[in-house]
Order: sequence, then structure tokens, then C-alpha cells
Amino acid sequence: MADNKVFAGPKVRRLRNQLGLTQTAMAGTLGISPSYLNLIERDQRPLTVQLLLKMAQAFSLDLGEWQGGDREKVVADLRRIFADPLIAGELPGEGELVELADAAPNVAAAFAKLHRAYGETQARLSDLSAAMGRGEGAGLRLSRLPLDEVRDVLETRPHHHAALEGAAERLRTEVGPVGEDLGGALRRWLRERHDIAVRVLPVEVMPLWRRRYDRHSRRLFLSERLDAAGRLRETAAEAVRLAFGDAVEAEVASFGFSSNEAQRIAVRELTRYGALALVMPYGAFRDVSVSVGYDVERLAARFGASFTDAAERLTSLQRHTAPGLPFFFLETDPVGHVLRRAGARGFPAALFGGACARLPHVRAGDAVVAERAEMPDGTAWLLVAKGEAGLPGDFPDPGRRTRVLLGCEWDAAAETVYARALGTARAVGIGPACRTCEREACASRAKPPLTRPLALDEWVSGLTPYDFR
Repeated sequence: MADNKVFAGPKVRRLRNQLGLTQTAMAGTLGISPSYLNLIERDQRPLTVQLLLKMAQAFSLDLGEWQGGDREKVVADLRRIFADPLIAGELPGEGELVELADAAPNVAAAFAKLHRAYGETQARLSDLSAAMGRGEGAGLRLSRLPLDEVRDVLETRPHHHAALEGAAERLRTEVGPVGEDLGGALRRWLRERHDIAVRVLPVEVMPLWRRRYDRHSRRLFLSERLDAAGRLRETAAEAVRLAFGDAVEAEVASFGFSSNEAQRIAVRELTRYGALALVMPYGAFRDVSVSVGYDVERLAARFGASFTDAAERLTSLQRHTAPGLPFFFLETDPVGHVLRRAGARGFPAALFGGACARLPHVRAGDAVVAERAEMPDGTAWLLVAKGEAGLPGDFPDPGRRTRVLLGCEWDAAAETVYARALGTARAVGIGPACRTCEREACASRAKPPLTRPLALDEWVSGLTPYDFR
């Protein structure tokens, strides 16, 4: 075995560049001359087994990956791609596939993603062409898009996944007890169990990503744009992927989504769910929630989460043996685009709506706003809102801001600090949406109701152009 030799120049060069080492620095660590390392990187000298073992010890390498690793999978993916009639004639022989898999595995993986996106775009265009051929072009529904399919499914069902809650609790026990620095515990767990190092990189190195795992160097890269809560959530998401990604995929499979794209989107959403469950484990989070009267700011501070993540987590406390309050959650951008909706019983779109301009999140700033709101039919709600900064941008890009609304029916809100503080305060009148709201003399009305004729009178000027009687 001592005579076995490996030619892996591109891998050595890629490793050195990832570590930020010069040839002189790496050669000194390995006890060889810089000129000999230069010959290795140009595949003019082999890596002996002894030198490979020394590299593995010095730089924490996965020897299995360096001795072949997942080359066969990468080659199989490339072989499938080059079977496409569009590019089938461009490959003279399979030897080039092996060379590409060895020399530039990240390029090969990126090429596979690009080809997958191309195939899905072609399929989408074929569906559009077929619909237009049937004369349906004018009535195409955006809900046919995979993202909308996922939202339709997840937003209309209870925001609770028992299998993922159990898996998250087991992982949290394995990683470390509640109360320990979870970020440090997760980094240690990733390093000890999966030989993965976590690094925060500057924006110029990661201009397009908040989190990226490089499976070849076994490093998890996080963007410096992320605040402490964001870094914790993204590190937890990687731990979820490694520890119980199969449970996430099984949960997604149970929904029967119609396309691979929809399944991938759902995996991303449920991985995020698992990350929040890991950061805020069910039992501890529910106990603290009850003790602080569901004060979202105190919960966020206690568990190192953002206000948005803590508010969303409250909607998932629906374990039969220890339920929380039946909250629902809405996140929008400043112009009203809905980014995420969830609810203990599904988001109550039919009863509550969420599109009224009088809702507190529309005007919320950095301070928490709590109100008792009342619908035209007399149904009352507790609504808690706050604006929150997201990923910062580069000047003059203003970055991202979102607005969060947490709510539940007023009759269920007595245990909260917000309901106790509001007491018998006068309710703010709201509606489901202008088109379906019959609240009279509403100064915030932007559209006439579908159910009532306008009663314009030349002798009377109402609060809006859409007065009715």
C-alpha cells in the first residue's frame, strides 16, 4: 500500500485556495518544498499515501472523498446531462466527464443545477403552450406555480409537524442542554460528528447567498450580512439537514406535490421549521411562553431568536398534550407583498383576511404595537405587530425590512401580556379586505365593496369616493 500513488493536483490547488494558503505555507506544513508542491498541483508528481495521510491530519480531510468519494455520482449526473439531444454531440468520450468530476466538482454540480433549471423551464413553457393552445391563456392562474402550490398547502393546514418536533427535540438533547450557548454547541456538533467547520465570510465573497455548504471542503459558509439570530437559524438549518433531512423529505412526500420544484420548495420551508424547533425546543419554549405571558420580545431574547422567528414559532405550539394559544402569523414587506402566512389552525383567511389597511402591521415601526381589533360582524382579535430589519444592503441599497403580525381571537388571548395591558381599550375597526368589507364610513377604504351599490349623492361628500348605504 505504501507504493500507492494518487494524482490529485486540482484538488490540492483548490484546497490550498480555500484555506487561503500560499504554496510556501502549505509546503511548510507538509514538510515538502514549494517546488515539489507546485509539481503536485500540476499533476507532474503524485500524492503518496504518506503525504495524503499527512494532509488529512493537517487540514482535516475526508480521505474517502479524496480517494474517489462521490465521483461516481457526479459522473452519473454528468452522463445523464450529456444524454440530452441538445448537447449529446459535444462529448467525444466519457474520459472528459471523469476529468471534470475530479478537477472541478463544484463546476460539475453547478452545471447539473443549471441543466435541471433548464429542464423545469422547458416543462413550464410546454404547459403554458398547451394551455394557450386550448384557449386558456387569458385565464391562467398564478397558483399553478410551484411556490403558490406549496403555500396553498402549508398555509391552510395547522402549522405543526409532530414528526419534526420529535426529531428536533432529540437533536437538541444530543447537541446540548437548553440554556447552553446553542451556536457554539452546534458548531462543535458539526465539527465532531460531521467534520464540518463553520465560517462567516464577507459580502464580497458571498454576494448571492446567506448560507452555503461546500461539500468538497466540508465547510459551512455564512454571510456576514446575517445578525446573530440569523446565523444561529442558518446553522441550525444545516444541522437539521444532516440529522433528520430524511424526516423532512418524508413529511413533504406526504403532501403529494405535483412537481420536483414544489417538493424542493417545501423541503426548504420544513427545514426552516425544523431549525426554529431546534432553536426554540417545544417544551422549553412553551413553558417560557406561558410564564412570560407570550411576550414575543422576551421570548426572542431568551432563545437568541429574532422577533419574526419567535412570533412564527408561537403558531406551532399545537401538541395535543401541551398546546399553546391558537395564534396565526403574517409577514409582509413594506408595500404589502405577503412573504409568509401560518396558523395554529391554518391562516384564517376566510374569517380574518389580512389585507385590511387598518391592521397594525401596516403602520408598525421598530416598537411593538398591540391592539384589540373588531370585524364588522363583531368578531374581536388580539393583534400584535412590529417592523423588523432583515438582511442589510450595500449603500445605496436600503436592504430589507419586513412587518410581522401575530394574532389570535380575543376570547383566547386573556393569558397574554398584551390583552392584560389593553384591558377594555376601545377596539379598532378592521375588515377582511375592501372588496368584501361592508364597514361604513371607513376612511381607509381603497376599493368599493362587491356586495353593495355605491350611493353617490351630489349634495353629500363622504369620507371616500366609495360611500354606500
